Amino acid sequence: MAIHTQNIQLGAGTLQIETGKFAKLADGAVTVRLGDTIVLVTAVSATKVKDGQDFFPLSVEYKEKASAAGRFPGGYFKREGRPTEKEILTCRMTDRPLRPLFPKGYYYDTQVVAILLSADGENDPDICAMNGASAALCVSDIPFAGPVGAVRIGRLNGEFVVNPTQSQRLESDLDLVYVGNKTEVVMIEGAANELPEAEFVKALHFAQAEVTRIVVAQEELTKLAGKAKREVPLMLVKDELLEIAYAVAGDRIEGALYTPSKVARGKAVGALKDEVAEAIKAKFPEATSFEVSQAFDYLQKKAFRISILDKQSRCDGRGIDQLRQLSGEASVLPRTHGSASFTRGETMALSIATLAPADEAQEMDTYAGGPESKRFILHYNFPPFSVGETGRFGGQNRREIGHGALAERSIEPVIPAKEVFPYAIRVSSEVMESNGSTSMASVCSGVMALLDAGVPLIRPVGGISVGLVTEFDGDNMKRYLTMLDIIGSEDHFGDMDFKLCGTSEGVTGFQLDLKLPGLPLSILEEGIVKAKAGRTQVLAAMAQAISEVQPLSPHAPRIEIIKINPDKIGELIGPGGKNIKAIQAESGAEISIEDDGTVYVYANRKEGIERAIEMISGTSQEIEIGKLYTGKVVSTTNFGAFMNLGGKKDGLIHISELADFRVNKTEDVVKTGDIVTAKCIGIDDKGRIKMSRKAAMKEKDAAAAAGGDAAPAPAEDMG
Repeated sequence: MAIHTQNIQLGAGTLQIETGKFAKLADGAVTVRLGDTIVLVTAVSATKVKDGQDFFPLSVEYKEKASAAGRFPGGYFKREGRPTEKEILTCRMTDRPLRPLFPKGYYYDTQVVAILLSADGENDPDICAMNGASAALCVSDIPFAGPVGAVRIGRLNGEFVVNPTQSQRLESDLDLVYVGNKTEVVMIEGAANELPEAEFVKALHFAQAEVTRIVVAQEELTKLAGKAKREVPLMLVKDELLEIAYAVAGDRIEGALYTPSKVARGKAVGALKDEVAEAIKAKFPEATSFEVSQAFDYLQKKAFRISILDKQSRCDGRGIDQLRQLSGEASVLPRTHGSASFTRGETMALSIATLAPADEAQEMDTYAGGPESKRFILHYNFPPFSVGETGRFGGQNRREIGHGALAERSIEPVIPAKEVFPYAIRVSSEVMESNGSTSMASVCSGVMALLDAGVPLIRPVGGISVGLVTEFDGDNMKRYLTMLDIIGSEDHFGDMDFKLCGTSEGVTGFQLDLKLPGLPLSILEEGIVKAKAGRTQVLAAMAQAISEVQPLSPHAPRIEIIKINPDKIGELIGPGGKNIKAIQAESGAEISIEDDGTVYVYANRKEGIERAIEMISGTSQEIEIGKLYTGKVVSTTNFGAFMNLGGKKDGLIHISELADFRVNKTEDVVKTGDIVTAKCIGIDDKGRIKMSRKAAMKEKDAAAAAGGDAAPAPAEDMG
């Protein structure tokens, strides 16, 4: 098999797609290279449909190998384990633009596998995986309405950058992942630092121009190496079953669909479905449950679309651009650091904010480069009771991880810098009720919980969804209608779920999912305008519940920041961490030290912070001649006593300096373990410190006679 290659110049880098070298037994396989990052992507589809299959079983897997970065995996077994969050999010970004491009009724088990083979630490492999998935399907014999191309767009100093490196992304105020066909958008995802909507639209058009070149290159590769597409039977709804469904429920389905309450609506639709199933089974006993469901779903979808497009009537009675009723409440839980709930119609999310020392930040394996930790994390949980069902309850699935990531990156741009608010921050969003856009409710409740926890956000963030209903004549779109704040059934029967988050100043997070093979950017721009208007209403509702940053909860850890000489860091830590552990044990505080000498002291009690700072000061301070110090006597000799001045520093009080009278024996004045105050009277050229208790007593007496007090510096025994 010949090797074929296509090279596409994108900005400062070259994207190379090659086929015919690896995985030749797969239906389709390519390697995609950007810099020295290389990803192998394969596509395989079964030739028979499994018995009882009633959906399209597409699975996308992405795996980062430690060997790609020249590293050993961690852990006892020294091999890669369960998928990381980065791997799961890459799977989702790859899956979502592919899914609408398979033929309707194609229910053959299909798997796309992407493996990171080489990582240069600068070029993110997710873009390689996404382009590789499209290219592998295109050169295969699997039916696929591609290709699509994927780029990442950054913005540095006001200029757009194609596929920025990891270093550039740290300075960029935009992180846009854009997938499109030759002329239209298919999927977007990413975040921005309050980017104005006008600039966001410019970024979309800039991305589309770059994507077009990738699509053309894949078309050329397909001409050179593509296989003829296989002919397979598709599982489509049968006309005779549709006729029965129309006859039984055609005049009543709209009334059932437009029952205001989700629960009542479900019961009404379910009753009609039972009637349709009974009628179909009576005439066609061999009809499967899947065929009945197909016929009934087709009936629902058609009725839904006619009502929206012809009557502009929505399931819950709202206008096309009308939001559901909004409400919020802060401080709903007594012992948490911050909490809030946000409700939009029949969707409710309860968020809980927790603060911790900054060194509790989540650490990540970064075989492909990028940040090694993050101090703000948001976890999204979707229990089955939120939709009135039973089901699996436990770890997060891919959907929950994806929704949490969307909410997290939408809020992250307004999280204050560590220098301003030196905490690690976690938000846990618990979905209480679900009828559409729980991720947007999580953004709103999460922001409110952070304000309740005392986090000084730059500005509040709100989010809203925009839906779409279309009507086609063949491949041509005859008409369409965009809707604001879609509910679950509008998401299910509609063609688009576009989520946009931001502040009053601009966009912070976004995600577009389509059920169409592509969408003109003009329609997406219309959605952006609607989302901005809706966000204004959402932010106003949030402000009614909580408009300002609240004081820290009494249950949250307190923090103080002090600076020490960087040369004293080793002395503060002590051998094997002995000194720092002793401070933490005695004070009950947690201590984090930066390389520049910044020391963060965390404790739940004010007394603990004060004690820790006192001990740190005693350890790290420079001994000054003429200053008074208080410390513990650590040993006595026949010529005097040694007192600890903090850390490893000891000073000698000569026997002649113990008192203002003749001392015959050191132990007559001080004993080991006594706390004494002495004055530093000298430091010799070897660093030996001379102390005088006699001078300290004289100074104290003089201060007392003058009506003042001489304040000694603390010096603590770290041993």
